[in-house]
Amino acid sequence: MEILVCIKQVPGTANVEVDSVTGVLKRDGVESKLNPYDLFALEMGFELAEKEKGHVTVITMGPMQAMDALKEAVCMGAEAGVLVSDRCFAGADVCATSYTLCQGIQKAGTFDVILCGKQTTDGDTAQVGPEIAEFMGIPHGANVLAITGTDGNGITVRMNLEHRIQTQRMTMPCLLTVEKDANTPRLPSYKRKLDLSVECLKTVSLKDFNDQDTGHYGLDGSPTQVERIFPPDKTEDKVIMEGTFRAINIPVATGTINSQGVI
Repeated sequence: MEILVCIKQVPGTANVEVDSVTGVLKRDGVESKLNPYDLFALEMGFELAEKEKGHVTVITMGPMQAMDALKEAVCMGAEAGVLVSDRCFAGADVCATSYTLCQGIQKAGTFDVILCGKQTTDGDTAQVGPEIAEFMGIPHGANVLAITGTDGNGITVRMNLEHRIQTQRMTMPCLLTVEKDANTPRLPSYKRKLDLSVECLKTVSLKDFNDQDTGHYGLDGSPTQVERIFPPDKTEDKVIMEGTFRAINIPVATGTINSQGVI
């Protein structure tokens, strides 16, 4: 079984500058880390590969410094990594990012299962995974808690929906976005780090894609634009009230709380 895990390098600090013209984050030179949600997708991929005697490949999109995220994933257990990088990919929104990754996946190989973290800590849209699947024309499931079984050309998963847990069988190839805390991610191996070979890592760019129309990538290929991004206002104003509820005239709700937390 061939398994692909989509990962992303995200800012490791809250002090990130925003481009005043494009409205996107300035990532060059910023301290970065592997997106925490992707760790659960990686672990699910490793466990599936161990069970099915499969192979795990990782892919990411970003500047050259994103190669560090691929190396970390290889040290955790991945066998190969693909970096999708080109200047014309900069400033991509969710849609353009998904299309770019779709093109990169097609160059990376043929896969039975594609795994993504539920969302990223820098965007929080939770849309890239499903949009990749739509561009590829394959079934997808979101908020996956566990893979409960495989059978020939199908895979059965347990998903965390808003009001219930649902078990669903999908035909492969398919894409799954993995819920937070679905498992306990393993730590990178120091031995694998010592044995790491750059031969297992490769970079693909626009010239490698089937679609080389620059109008489909980056800012030019983004149907949405960030109008304004800003941190919330910080305030140190506070009000200290002393006395009983009745003395300071604060209404007190009375009654019992049911299982939904409603009085």
